[in-house]
Amino acid sequence: DVPDQKYLCSNCNNVLKKALQTLCGHRYCSACLSWIVRNNKNAICQKCKEEDPSTLSEGSLLAEERAFGDAAINKEISELKVHCVTLGCSWSGLMKSFEEHQSLCEYALIPCHTGCGHMVMRKKLADHLENGCVNNVTMCQKCQRSLSSSEYQEAGWRRKPQLCECSLSTFLFSENCSTPLINKDGCRFSEVGCSFRGSKEKIKEHEKTAVGAHMLLLLQHIKQLKASLCTAAKAANGFIPQSELNVNENKLHVFENIVAVLNKEVETSNLEITAFRRQSELDQNIIRGLELKIAELHRCLTQKDAGLSSLHKSLLFSEQASYDGVFLWKITDVGRKLQDSVTGRTVSLYSPAFYTAKYGYKVCLRVYLNGDGTGKGTHMSLFFVVMKGDYDALLPWPFRHKVTFMLLDQNNREHTIDAFRPDLSSASFQRPVNDMNVASGCPMFLPLSKLQSPKYAYVKEDTLFLKCIIE
Repeated sequence: DVPDQKYLCSNCNNVLKKALQTLCGHRYCSACLSWIVRNNKNAICQKCKEEDPSTLSEGSLLAEERAFGDAAINKEISELKVHCVTLGCSWSGLMKSFEEHQSLCEYALIPCHTGCGHMVMRKKLADHLENGCVNNVTMCQKCQRSLSSSEYQEAGWRRKPQLCECSLSTFLFSENCSTPLINKDGCRFSEVGCSFRGSKEKIKEHEKTAVGAHMLLLLQHIKQLKASLCTAAKAANGFIPQSELNVNENKLHVFENIVAVLNKEVETSNLEITAFRRQSELDQNIIRGLELKIAELHRCLTQKDAGLSSLHKSLLFSEQASYDGVFLWKITDVGRKLQDSVTGRTVSLYSPAFYTAKYGYKVCLRVYLNGDGTGKGTHMSLFFVVMKGDYDALLPWPFRHKVTFMLLDQNNREHTIDAFRPDLSSASFQRPVNDMNVASGCPMFLPLSKLQSPKYAYVKEDTLFLKCIIE
């Protein structure tokens, strides 16, 4: 079936292989993420870009050390039902068994191990080596002539002198020994058609990795041996010379020895594979445990970061807070903030909270640099906000204190001053139910033309100062 989207890699769009989950929550194949990070400086998650570019954050940056193995999704993927797409193969099963099948699929095309350049169906490798492989040659140890697989069979099994002058006994055995002659730099299975040559280390590695090919070669020769044994019955009736029958018996003994060696190799390989799988499972369990610990540490760090951020805000608030009803608000970057107010990006600004007394009313200021209501676009508007405080239950309501606003001329010549007394019937001055009441104040506090006029020093070095006095 078509796999669910959650099983697909955010990069290659194929089923995830060794899935990793990034901080932004998207999943990548381990190899895909490694390739992206290696080939792109400050790589950004493509899925984040596609879904909503406005939400891009530090979490969208891709880095291998910031991703963790998604054990849950890997387990789900391993249980997906799949089938082999190789033409002629009818295998189907679970994803976790697929890699093992790929290494055994008889219909898969594999390169001939002799290096002849041909791609051969695995089940037809023996036929190719016997009938079609130009590199599958054997060197006669007596006359040093190179024989192809078919010539070798004709010379050895039929003993046609026009193909090779050597007798079968000389070709296969030393004079006084029934042990096969093995070239020092050749594979032990050269007698059954393997032409691999190399150093001892390379031969050892070859014999471990080519067990399947050796089995196929051996099977082919056993078939031929079986056919030759049929001639033994004829020999009993006088059709075949006894000397040739003895040779066949010697060959059978040789192949029995080779089968025993091959079985031992297969058993050793199986034991190594079993031990490797067990170790791999142990390693995976350790990795999963470490991933869980890392995830837990990441959560702890996130919580601590949030706590530090909150503490930092509290510290800033404590530094800026006033407890005597007099508050001075410094606003920087006035030009940019005024432009943001004009475009609607940031219509108003709130000041830090301050208090009328140590345990008094909690209040703040709200300014619209481009005006609000009747002053929109022509005046700067300034408002007073009553906020929910920790001691509201002990204070008299409604709020009754006179409020005075001042915009300071930084040359100390002409401050702009306005004041008002609260409307006791207004909801703005009742005890707050929410975090803050509706703002109330002066929508036409100062004309913008005057704010920006060079005659006054209300804005200097892109900074202005607002003062609030509560009597």
